[in-house]
Amino acid sequence: MAKILIVDDSKFMRLTLKNLIEKSFNGTHEVVGEAGTAAEAVEKFLVLKPDLVTMDIIMPVESGLEAVKKIIAHSPTAKIVMVSAMGQEKIVEEAIALGAKSFVIKPVKTEELIKTIEKMFS
Repeated sequence: MAKILIVDDSKFMRLTLKNLIEKSFNGTHEVVGEAGTAAEAVEKFLVLKPDLVTMDIIMPVESGLEAVKKIIAHSPTAKIVMVSAMGQEKIVEEAIALGAKSFVIKPVKTEELIKTIEKMFS
């Protein structure tokens, strides 16, 4: 069973992703935590040691890119999936260069999220 940390400044988006993951994987993957800021994401990553992180890019104070840098510095093999809106392709490319493994476009399509998560563990 994979442990997943969801990072997004929108509580609604965190709840949406959590529900999609829990329903789609029927208990085989568990959302072990949520974070609303980059700093909180890094802190929870270090404490919870999730197998996968979904990371929003645009957040207040620090971006998801800052969180990716810090998480990868602690754990170079961390599996991070960026979750971004259309039009942020350049930022997604930067996130991949920093160590993120994949990305999903908002609004999130269930099938795309499932395939991306499955690919992280195949």
